[in-house]
Amino acid sequence: MLKGLGGLGGLGDMAKLMKQAQEMQTKMAEMQDALASMTVEGQSGAGLVKATATAKGELVGLDIDPSIFNKDDKEVVEDLILAAIKDAQSKAQEKSQEELGKLTEGMGLPPGMKLPF
Repeated sequence: MLKGLGGLGGLGDMAKLMKQAQEMQTKMAEMQDALASMTVEGQSGAGLVKATATAKGELVGLDIDPSIFNKDDKEVVEDLILAAIKDAQSKAQEKSQEELGKLTEGMGLPPGMKLPF
């Protein structure tokens, strides 16, 4: 009779996995909230144009040195703005991956594992 109950160990393992999945989901939600409040700054033109973004990649600020405003340099200014935004987005992606790496390490998942799956 006791032999038949050996299968219950599998249910215990499943319950443990479900609990771990819930914990991961909670930690992921907390991390997403944290990423929304972290900011990174990208820049171009040796700091003439600075873009600030959340670690989720949302642009939240733009600072342009007034010395670059010259109607003859319109295309240069546009390029500098785009470069600063791209730099901020790149840094946001790096920050996000860094924070996610901390989360997966703490959960015993292999390094470099991409979440969510």
